Amino acid sequence: MLDYILVGFGLSGLAFAEQLAQEGKTFKVYENYSQKSSRVAGGLFNPVVLKRFTPAWDAYEHMKTAIPFYKKLEEKLDFKIVYDLPVLRRFNSVEEQNLWFEACDKPILSSLLSPELLKNTNTSIYAPFHYGKVNNTGRIAIKDLLKKYLDNLRDRDMLVEESFEYDSLQFNASGVVYNGLQAKHIVFAEGFGVHKNPFFNHLPIPGNKGEYLIIESTELQLETAIKASIFIIPLGNNLYKVGATYNPNDKTETITVSSKKIIEDKLKVFLKSNYRIFNQEAGIRPTVPDRKPILGTHPDYNAIHILNGLGSRGILTGPTVAKQLYRHIEYNEPLDPLLSIDRFN
Repeated sequence: MLDYILVGFGLSGLAFAEQLAQEGKTFKVYENYSQKSSRVAGGLFNPVVLKRFTPAWDAYEHMKTAIPFYKKLEEKLDFKIVYDLPVLRRFNSVEEQNLWFEACDKPILSSLLSPELLKNTNTSIYAPFHYGKVNNTGRIAIKDLLKKYLDNLRDRDMLVEESFEYDSLQFNASGVVYNGLQAKHIVFAEGFGVHKNPFFNHLPIPGNKGEYLIIESTELQLETAIKASIFIIPLGNNLYKVGATYNPNDKTETITVSSKKIIEDKLKVFLKSNYRIFNQEAGIRPTVPDRKPILGTHPDYNAIHILNGLGSRGILTGPTVAKQLYRHIEYNEPLDPLLSIDRFN
């Protein structure tokens, strides 16, 4: 008898698996690698919405939980995961500068935004109106982290690398039975893949496709992430992740020429160095109309649960909501109504 079966392993699956590990629970993960949004994400943790100069939802609380969570994973996996990385907002006008300074004066943002105007010194970047700096930022090496964690699970025979067959799931008084495995609970953390899940495919997770370019430039020599109309994020070895696009209509994970053009057109506005395209990546973010995660228990089956909808800020929100779902399952603690599946049931 296992304590849990966990289906799906992106950021939400990782956060819940580690919560189980910390609590000493037995579990097995099913992963078929069909969902790529976590693996292609930019990896930045940033507590500010840089389009509007507003704090991200519950930013302070999520930062307090998330950063120690990833640093503990560094120790556990003996692998570098967390990188300090300044994030600079490129201003397009004097008006944007003034809006930034107004935001700096707000108590809720005063510790997150630097009031100092930073002048551009990189000749490969066109930034005549300079930058504002966001505090408490960095990058998580998500793709490497997910691989290392899965390697760890595989070594301990806790990973099943195949698709989950929903029709084979059975129920009994103790929980669930699946292909000979018995578990007290099953948690689905499938991202956009939930649309194939008959237990939860009624939920509004329409998905939003994002594409990135990985470019190589020896001239750029950038040591900060820059947010203009798109992000440019240094990865090391003269590689940079650039993007992303947002397309709510395309539900394939195929890279497209149209998104490549969108990114390159935006890049031309401020990047003056030569570069070559090293790679292009695509994934479908599990977005929700109210931009909040979905967690909770199925209304008809008390052994089936969901953790989904982390969207574009899953790095920061994942550890917090995973802990909340765990405590709801194990101790019947109430869920935040803003996050509970009940808001859709």
